Amino acid sequence: MRVALYLKHFPPAGTPLIGGTASAVDGLAAGLAQNGAETLVLCEGAARSSTPVRRGYRIECFRNATRYASFSVAPELHRYAAEQLRSGPGLCLVNGMFHPACFALGRALRRHGVPYVAIPHDPYDRWMFRRNPHLKWPYWFLFERRHLSEARAIQVLDRRHEQALRRLGIDTPVIETPNGVSSDAAPRRRAAGAGAPRIVFLGRLDAYNKGLDLLLEAFARVAARADARLTVRGPDWGDRARLERQAAALSIARKVEFLGPDFKRSPVDILAEHELLCLPSRFEGFGLAALEAMLAGCVLLVSERAGAARHVVASACGIAVEPSVAGVEAGLLALLQRRACWPEMGRRGRRYALERLQWKSVAAQALESYRGLLH
Repeated sequence: MRVALYLKHFPPAGTPLIGGTASAVDGLAAGLAQNGAETLVLCEGAARSSTPVRRGYRIECFRNATRYASFSVAPELHRYAAEQLRSGPGLCLVNGMFHPACFALGRALRRHGVPYVAIPHDPYDRWMFRRNPHLKWPYWFLFERRHLSEARAIQVLDRRHEQALRRLGIDTPVIETPNGVSSDAAPRRRAAGAGAPRIVFLGRLDAYNKGLDLLLEAFARVAARADARLTVRGPDWGDRARLERQAAALSIARKVEFLGPDFKRSPVDILAEHELLCLPSRFEGFGLAALEAMLAGCVLLVSERAGAARHVVASACGIAVEPSVAGVEAGLLALLQRRACWPEMGRRGRRYALERLQWKSVAAQALESYRGLLH
């Protein structure tokens, strides 16, 4: 079977993976290749290139000089996808939500008789629509709804995301495929230190989506009662200066460190320097950082709305909380009271991730679903 995964901004071979979506596409592509599927990753950039990678799949990058948020898809990409997948059996996994290129590629694939699966990576819940509703709702009715309705299936990271789709009138079949991990990414964990607990958020600095404003407010309340240090690390999506001002206004600037991304090291290695990961997102497809923290042996506090929440709870490596100031505060205090248990909790999380969420096994289940769709 031949499977193509489209992500417009996926980096051509030789450049680092940036962002959770690109990492998820890389992991799923590698897992599909391990299960015998002929796997391609399709992307667009400044130049045409074709490169096999050591993880078993091939990256095909097509030249597109138009702006990123454009309905214009590289013409050669249309032809290539049709030629490679129409001879089949094959299908295309279109990654992204509210992106004009995903809509345009989906329409082109249908014209060529190529089935596609839409993979939005985030849920279409009310929290997502509350940000920029004046832009999202018109786009939803004009384009996004049609893109999802015309897909052969919608691949979600958590079965709960199906409920939001049904409320919006989308009756397309749903496939649940969680994010996964690679076994070679797990470092040796250090024992927990005796100093102040080292708490970290790792991800893009998007205050609303990731709940970083909630985290700072909750941490300020906790820091007034317990000694702790918080590191907020990741690429700035325009909110870092505002978050730094919030930390100063809360009188916690000396206890909070803001750091940019470090693409030279793996997220697992970075997380291994900390003891507790906080992911208090208002909405979250899965939270790949949560899996990476499990591999690193960290204890986790995650939003109950994240797809990773049920795995965190099932493995007993942390807790899931309501994404609110009170919820995050209560969760942090509860975990700090159990600090002596953190090493064992971290081991449980790492063991669970390696035994149940390897990309190869995740991709094997996805591949069976794809075969069912084609038949």
